Amino acid sequence: MSKKNQHVVPHGKDWAVKGAGNERVTKIVDTQAEAIEIARSIAINQKSEVVIHRTDGRIRDKDSYGNDPCPPKDKKH
Repeated sequence: MSKKNQHVVPHGKDWAVKGAGNERVTKIVDTQAEAIEIARSIAINQKSEVVIHRTDGRIRDKDSYGNDPCPPKDKKH
């Protein structure tokens, strides 16, 4: 399985999970929270990142689920 970052992006009134570089979305759901959980599950499985976007498309947050032995310190938690 390829290692692709998972993006949580606005999709009309809904939210979508989209693999980096993919033209088509993986899943469309009603809420951003649902999309984040789906993207997180995929990212854990693929050891990649989740990139969460705002409604205007700008990046709001990122979480890494890779095997980096020295990940950067998480200042949010």
